[in-house]
Formats: sequence, structure tokens, C-alpha cells
Amino acid sequence: MFSRETYITRRRELLRKLSGEKGIALFVGNADSPAQYRDNCYKWRQDSNWLYFFGIDEPQFAATIDLESGEEIIFADDFGIDDIIWMGPMPSVQSLAEGVGVAKTEPAAKLSWYISDALIKGRPVHFLPASRYYNAQRLSSMLGFAPEELFSAGKAGCPRASLPLVKAVVEMRLVKSPEEIAAIDAACVLGQKMHTVARKGIRLGRVEQEIVGEMEGVTLAEGWGVSFATILTQHGEIFHCHSHEAVIEPGRLMVIDAGAESNEHYASDFTRTYPTGGKYTSRQRDIYQIVYECHELAFSLTKPGVAYRDVHLAAARHMLVRLGELGLVHGDPDEMVAAGIAGLFMPHGLGHNMGLDVHDMEDLGENLVGYDPDQTRSTQLGLGSLRMARRLQPGNVVTDEPGIYFIPDLIELWKKEGTGTGMVNFDKLKEYYDFGGIRLEDDVLVTDDGARRLGGERLPASPDEIEDAMKND
Repeated sequence: MFSRETYITRRRELLRKLSGEKGIALFVGNADSPAQYRDNCYKWRQDSNWLYFFGIDEPQFAATIDLESGEEIIFADDFGIDDIIWMGPMPSVQSLAEGVGVAKTEPAAKLSWYISDALIKGRPVHFLPASRYYNAQRLSSMLGFAPEELFSAGKAGCPRASLPLVKAVVEMRLVKSPEEIAAIDAACVLGQKMHTVARKGIRLGRVEQEIVGEMEGVTLAEGWGVSFATILTQHGEIFHCHSHEAVIEPGRLMVIDAGAESNEHYASDFTRTYPTGGKYTSRQRDIYQIVYECHELAFSLTKPGVAYRDVHLAAARHMLVRLGELGLVHGDPDEMVAAGIAGLFMPHGLGHNMGLDVHDMEDLGENLVGYDPDQTRSTQLGLGSLRMARRLQPGNVVTDEPGIYFIPDLIELWKKEGTGTGMVNFDKLKEYYDFGGIRLEDDVLVTDDGARRLGGERLPASPDEIEDAMKND
């Protein structure tokens, strides 16, 4: 947790942003989630919006803020003797509330009555989309909507949720405070440690799972754990490959996309692509060099006032120019960018926001988080998957993660449908069907005059740096 004043200031700023609204804002924290039975739960993780405004890292808390009077109430129950037997002495709800600057508390059961009374009086109840089904059920019982209506509907957000509250929260959480930046820096240092352990563990004949266990052990020894399910695979063309049973083979590329979550619940997210035998083949080096150049170009363009959509497009253009030099595409680079040809090789966006969530706030609606009001999301493959397109401002934390992938099924589909005909050399692409994929990712803070990479000493990134590091491991 941060200081008491931090949470007071955040809630005061939220009130200011919602000064024209009537009614109350409702915040629901997470509850324990049983894995198989009630007493065997998944690892505890608090709701990020609750953490941001109230900071209390305990289950089954809720709170309201009266947007007109400013009154704040935390609803929760004190721990009973059964809890104390199993968990030891626990702080009171009142003491936890005082620790984040809330004076008034009520038993958990009174929340439903409080919300019902507000609705009877015609007062609006502002709430955020649910991220877990338990919370959707709680909101449903109080507000009368079906639980399924209380989640974000894809990228557009949740129609039932309060748009003014969502927009206010997004605006606040997009710009990280100095104490948040320090927490993210620390999470990035931890993430860099886990990646270093992973790189050192790459040896022919080892099972991928052994490396995953070693690197995730680093995060558990010094932090909360991983910020998302680790991706470690010799099939880099599969973006979210969580299967780790393969034996490390010579001549392959290993994509490691993994991040740490600090004890303060801030995330990191790094990706590196290593040659399993310690040296890239000439073909692997050619493609890796292109990805590295796109990565460096994107970082150089990242600064206040620049739309991250334009950074994505600049990286895509450079990628196509360089792939053209290898004979894989041909044509005017700008025309190829406009036609969406880059999506064949990079079907994902350049990056996303990061903070308390590794994909920060996307439960609130990806378009509301990642797009300015005057921006329209593309329908093209690749550009349409860009999660962060906004004009950058100091305090934004984004990922810079270009990649090139050769996905045989996608290439064959484009060829069959005639997509990219005249621009894509489908015959030559057949030589790359066994290639896999390459991705390179760092976490970046937008500063007053540019950007800086977060964390400590940067992980090896260029092909020479990676080969040298693997030689010396």
C-alpha cells in the first residue's frame, strides 16, 4: 500500500472529475475464488480499481462515495474467531479504513440496503464493469441487471456501467504518479531478473518447463508472482503458447514473454527471442535485425503529443521496407501499409498500457482505455489489434513490442482469398513455414521530453548482445 494521503488524494480527484454527476459511486472489491472447494482457493488477487482508490488488500470489501456530499463508506465485516483460529489476529475493518483515510464503516450486509435506498430515491448508482463473475453477481443482486450485462462487451466496454465513472478512472490511471512509477520500475527490475535466469537456463535437451519453474521462482521469492501466464515456447508464431512440455532443440528460436508482479501489484512485461543453440542462423538474424530496428525506431518516436497509432504505423512501414529487401513483399511501402500488409507478419498491435494490470484497465473497455475520442479503431489485421493508440502524455507507461511471425495457416488463407496479391511473395514465404516467430518487448515510460525504458540495466536486445550474453552464460 501507498500512504494514506495517496488514497485520499485519488478519491478527492475522482470527486472533482465527477463534480457534475449526481448519486453515488460504488466500488466492489474481489472475494476469494475457490479452485476446487471453498477452502482451497486460487491465489488471492484484489481488484485493481479497488486497490487504486482504497488500497485495502483483503477480500469482500466494498465502498461507496457520495458524489454530492462527498461521504465515503467502507462496507465489510470484522474477522470472527473462526478466521482468527486459522489466520491469526486480524486488523479491524475500522483500522483498515482509517489507514486509507475513510472514517465511516458499515457491516457488509448494509451495502444492499444502502444501494436499494439510493435507487428508491432515484439517485444514480455509478459502477465500473465487473472483472470477475462473483462481483457481477453482487452487482446484479443490488442493481437488477443480469450478471452477463455487467462485464465489458469485448473492446467497446460495458453499456450498463457508468460511462462518466469509467472515463474518469481511465483518465486518472493512464497517468502514473511518481510513486507508481517507482513501483513499476521495481517490478521491471524483478522482471529483468527472471528473464536473465531464463536466458541462462536455455540448454539443448532441457524441458521448457524447467526454465519456466526457475524464472517464476524468482518472482515468488521477491514479489507477488507473475503478472500473466508465462509464454516460453519454440513456436513463437503461436502468440499465447502456454505449453511447456517440449524439449529444447537445436536451431530453433525460443520466445520468452513474461512479466513479474510486485508485492504492490504493479506489473512488468518483457519479451526476448533467443537462438536455442546460442547463435542465430543467417536467416534468423536477418528477421531478428528487422524486429530490433522496428523496436528501436518505435522507442525513438515515443514522446508526448505523438499518437501511439502513428508509432505503430511507422514501425510497420519500416518492417515492410526491410522485408521487401529480403524479397518477401514488394511494392510502395506506404501503399502496403495502407493495404494492411504488415498484419500478415505482425497480427498484433505495437503495445499496450501497463500498470496495476499488465494490460492496464482493459476490463473497463479496450477502446475507452486505448483510444482518444477522435480516434476510430481500424478493422485491419494487426492495426485493429492495437490496444494503445492514444496521443501520448507524460506519465503513460506503454509496451514497445514489435514482432515478425510466419503463421502457415494465415499465409495460406491470404493466398486462397487473394489478400495481398501483387504485394506478398507467397512462393518465397513457403521457405519460412518452419521459422516460428520473433518478438522483442520493453516497458517504456513517457517523460516530459521523450521516453525512458523502465527497470534497471536493459536486457540484451540486439542480435550481437544476445549472442554475447548466451556465450558468457
